Amino acid sequence: MNSRIILIDALGVIYRSFYAIKALATSAGRPTNAVYGFIKTFAQIRRVWQPTHVCVVFDGGLPEKRKKLLETYKSQRPPMPDQLRLQLDDIREYLDAARLFNLRVEGQEADDVLASIAVQAADSGLETLVVSSDKDLLQIAGGKISLVAPGKIEDKIGPAEVKLKTGVLPEQIVEWLAMVGDSSDNIPGVPGIGAKTAAKLLGQWGSLGEILANLERLDPEKTRRLLQEHRETVLRNVELITLDKRLPLSSRPEDMLVELQDGARLQAFFKRLEFHSLAAELDVKRAT
Repeated sequence: MNSRIILIDALGVIYRSFYAIKALATSAGRPTNAVYGFIKTFAQIRRVWQPTHVCVVFDGGLPEKRKKLLETYKSQRPPMPDQLRLQLDDIREYLDAARLFNLRVEGQEADDVLASIAVQAADSGLETLVVSSDKDLLQIAGGKISLVAPGKIEDKIGPAEVKLKTGVLPEQIVEWLAMVGDSSDNIPGVPGIGAKTAAKLLGQWGSLGEILANLERLDPEKTRRLLQEHRETVLRNVELITLDKRLPLSSRPEDMLVELQDGARLQAFFKRLEFHSLAAELDVKRAT
């Protein structure tokens, strides 16, 4: 079997599970929908991709450099719902019982940590799959690194899929988003320049640097004027959106080998949260 690492954007999968599964709770009323959805999503990932290594990455906060660049960066996001926050400790308990390596780096966004581990893993020869729906992570696709959307676990997203989805190559994603903006991160783009226009410009000129160096040659005049007026915004956005792929992490891909789960602890966990079907499945596996 080929060595393959799965890197999971924890909160991305957790939030998706929380909103996808409604009204799941224990008999005492403790919410469990996000926990159950996360476990089922990971089971599907494991079944499809059979990883030899796994790392689940939690968000560690906003880096000061991004907050200095844009004070309103991600400020539009509402607080985590209380019903979801209550489930985070249970998810971490599951990860510990399943012996799945998980990581949170204080003051660092999950995307930068995911990108840094992905580059390390690919450099060490591991096929690397990053499970996330964040558009900015498309910039790392290529070579041994692919993306997997949580809602389409069986599909790998490589350079060809990035180009089909956005109109640009992975190495152009940062500059494409810098012009278009990213509403999910509260990053404003250039008003009047949409995804297709930005992709067309990058296809014609190759890079943002060439576009800005040839502004006087751009047509139509409106596009030229908009980029002139918002030049500083676009250049700032490039800094905001570029992921840090070389964070000095204490953990290495070799620390993320999949281990045998703690069956007894996992069984007790499933029974406490009243996941009866999961407990029954585990009983069958332990008996064989």
